[in-house]
Amino acid sequence: PTLISLNVGGVPRKNIVLEPPENDGRPAWNSKLQYILAQVGFSVGLGNVWRFPYLCQKNGGGAYLVPYFILLILIGVPLFFLELAVGQKIRRGSIGVWNYVCPHLGGIGVSSLMVCGFVGLYYNVIIGWSIFYFFQSFQYPLPWAECPIRRNGSLGLVENPECEKSSATTYFWYRQTLNTTSTIADSGGLNVKMTLSLLVAWIIVCLAVIRGIASSGKVMYFSSLFPYVVLFCFLVRGLLLKGAVDGIAHMFTPKVRFRGGRYTHTRTHTQTHRSFHCSCMLSFMGKDNPWLPER
Repeated sequence: PTLISLNVGGVPRKNIVLEPPENDGRPAWNSKLQYILAQVGFSVGLGNVWRFPYLCQKNGGGAYLVPYFILLILIGVPLFFLELAVGQKIRRGSIGVWNYVCPHLGGIGVSSLMVCGFVGLYYNVIIGWSIFYFFQSFQYPLPWAECPIRRNGSLGLVENPECEKSSATTYFWYRQTLNTTSTIADSGGLNVKMTLSLLVAWIIVCLAVIRGIASSGKVMYFSSLFPYVVLFCFLVRGLLLKGAVDGIAHMFTPKVRFRGGRYTHTRTHTQTHRSFHCSCMLSFMGKDNPWLPER
């Protein structure tokens, strides 16, 4: 058993005895590689791949990286390892960890679980969009490459006037994918295509986690490594485009005159937590890591 002292619940230096569970039958990661890939896949998600470049370009380019890396080192990395260590040591999830430390703090675990649930809801919507575009990409030419052409009586084939005023990609996104209505007063109907895509996304999630880490651990080999292959392909394609070097230089060149404000500092602090997904769910993944005996 291990004796640790924590200042919690208004009681200074509260002694807590941690005893390693013996043969409790809890499933564990099959290998360290699965555990590492799970952390990589959980931490490096849409918040980094999609949101970070947007925030970097909007908030001063290279000047945004300075406070970001400072907060990452001072706050992000310590919280990341703290949650992993607490989950592995106490061997409980986000709710159980806080209840174990102090019963009055159990609401923190419940709140973090609710936040992760809401994040999963709208992240799966984005995955549904990706699935829809994946199936649409098998067409030639691509449906968002040019404006749709329709027959208008004796006038022959004419292009969609709404598409001409915007672009083919914008028209496909709003009219074909989201099926938005012309006015806010018109609620529209059920978007069958996106409903089916979202259903496929949730089925994939259920199949991946239906047996806990016994099934999700094997999925990590694909879900954590394949995005990097796709990102590398996007990087090569982007570097081959005209003006790629100028665009990268514009993004990362520090704007000395850019001072930012409360909005910039808030977004930087939020992105620091999103980079590692420090929301008490790391302890849930750390609890399935095998107990390491003290040396």
